[in-house]
Amino acid sequence: MSDFEVRAWYTHVEQINADGGPAVAEPLIKAAVTAVIANPYVGRYSENLDELLEPSGALAVELVERCKAALGGREAESCGKGAIIGLAGEQEHGVACLTTPFGDAMRNGIGGTGWVTSATKMGTAGTQIDVPLAYKKALFVREFYDAITLSIPTGPRPDEIAVIAAMATRGRVHHRIGGLKKSDAIGDGLR
Repeated sequence: MSDFEVRAWYTHVEQINADGGPAVAEPLIKAAVTAVIANPYVGRYSENLDELLEPSGALAVELVERCKAALGGREAESCGKGAIIGLAGEQEHGVACLTTPFGDAMRNGIGGTGWVTSATKMGTAGTQIDVPLAYKKALFVREFYDAITLSIPTGPRPDEIAVIAAMATRGRVHHRIGGLKKSDAIGDGLR
């Protein structure tokens, strides 16, 4: 899979049938899969973060496959990525796990063309993170502006990073504030 030492995998799934209005015919399924990995840069500063950058694409491939499986065969329409970095590391270590190799693998894995939203933060076991979600082909499609909130009960430990891939099957169930529609997106990654 990758050069990362994965201590644990976690899968989180939500199904939303209604949100203040009537039940919808097509529920919103959100899923997030987390790999808790060892941080090779714990306790030392390095200008070069290649030990996290280079294998991140292979880790993303595995995370994406597991996340798609968690959607139960439904197509992923939106995605996002995140990382919680244990306190003996730096926030930049999590960012290094999520940059271009990871984003490219995520887009390729779900047929996306858009910019993949992300969030990183420092934390301890049980820290919550909101991973932002956006339409996989055009960032400005407003009905997909959402997030999935999760925490990992046993991680990250101080010397670890929790790396997260998140997806959803549709936009918010009762979106009605206008903006660019999915049907009108031109697929340039933004509009």
